[in-house]
Amino acid sequence: MNEFVLQQQNEAATQHNSPKEVIRRLVWKICIATLILMAIGSATRVMNAGLACPDWPLCYGELVPAKEMNLQVFLEWFHRMDAALIGFSVLALLGLSWWHRRVLPNWLPWASAFALFLIVFQGVLGGLTVTELLRFDIVTAHLGTALLFFSTLLVIGTALSPYQGTRTVGKLPWVGLAASIFVYLQSLLGAVLGSRWALHQCFIGDQLCGVMYSHIFGLVPPSVATLAVVLISWRTPALHPALRKLANLAGGLLILQLVLGVATFRLHLQVEPLTVSHQAIGATLLGSLVVFTVLAVRDLFANREIKIANG
Repeated sequence: MNEFVLQQQNEAATQHNSPKEVIRRLVWKICIATLILMAIGSATRVMNAGLACPDWPLCYGELVPAKEMNLQVFLEWFHRMDAALIGFSVLALLGLSWWHRRVLPNWLPWASAFALFLIVFQGVLGGLTVTELLRFDIVTAHLGTALLFFSTLLVIGTALSPYQGTRTVGKLPWVGLAASIFVYLQSLLGAVLGSRWALHQCFIGDQLCGVMYSHIFGLVPPSVATLAVVLISWRTPALHPALRKLANLAGGLLILQLVLGVATFRLHLQVEPLTVSHQAIGATLLGSLVVFTVLAVRDLFANREIKIANG
């Protein structure tokens, strides 16, 4: 009996330290760091700290600008440090993926290479936001790339996670994909709104109101698609508990996001933590939909493989 227990423990330890498991844990840690990075980036923007460090990649010509350090400089400096940490982590991810490629899925090294490309491109955009004095199109591309990088990591981490589908997803993968795309596009509209300070200008002098209204009316497609994910999940019998929980999470995040959006609008962006929370919840909503979609696709393809095997 003791030998059997020891054997099980050794097998569990071996699996825990396998290359696939090590990479999976690394990817999820990078995901968390990326979500924090986007929140800090949002705080940097709403606190007018985007140019607190006038040079790049250093800050006031130093790695740690101790003499010039204040809240605004700290936000911009910490944003860069977190980005650098993520960059080195993705390099490690790529190295591990290629080194252990023989025992890993064939797509993993290429997905890791794509993630590294995105983080390098993101770094270039980060430098341009400073040198081009926060030009709105560059700021928007900066956030858009960050969300794409975040989504790529979530796809990798979810694809590597253990999952046994129930083969009952139906059209949920496509509904989840549509919801993810709509939320991503709405996030880009929000980035344009914020980077052009359209809400402030519309309230003050009726300028850029079209940008503000496009963001408001743009809420309809992602909201409808996310609610469709929730409702179809409720009505799908024998759906995997993980998918049902993710659908409920997405519905809850959507409601919270709408409440925060209304509050931010009514308070004219005067409460910075509220604005930062609004953007962070938006990224989290996108993440939950991406994970839902990947799991649903895995369920769908598992169902097709069984049908082919059965003739």
